[in-house]
Amino acid sequence: MASEEKSAWIMVVVSLCGYGVYLAVILSRASSTPLTEVSYVAPLLWTIGGACLASMVLSIAANLASPADIGKKDQRDREIHRYGEFAGQWFLVAGAIAALVMAMAELDHFWIANTIYLAFVLSAFLGSTLKIIAYRRGLPTW
Repeated sequence: MASEEKSAWIMVVVSLCGYGVYLAVILSRASSTPLTEVSYVAPLLWTIGGACLASMVLSIAANLASPADIGKKDQRDREIHRYGEFAGQWFLVAGAIAALVMAMAELDHFWIANTIYLAFVLSAFLGSTLKIIAYRRGLPTW
């Protein structure tokens, strides 16, 4: 398995687990208070920071497990990376537009922050999933 594919697997697992932990914390706090009044900032920052740290540690561990693959990228790796990143960016664009509309409608900060966080998670998940599929089945031909 190429190191880029390992990185994609790590990103899928870490992004989903981090967001799952965040949702669990927020929803458990919402059992006694309304959702928009839940203290969400600290869990959001901790799960983002934890996901970044976990991603770095797992990437280092994966690279140490197979040091011969470190830094080896061919044309196929670059094309798959570009394909996954471009496809995943659409969720960031959609999330940014949604957050902008929410801000103009003066919705609660809770919804705006959570929309942006979800956009980042979906972008990472979709981009990495498409990279994994491309490594397994090849790039789509247009």
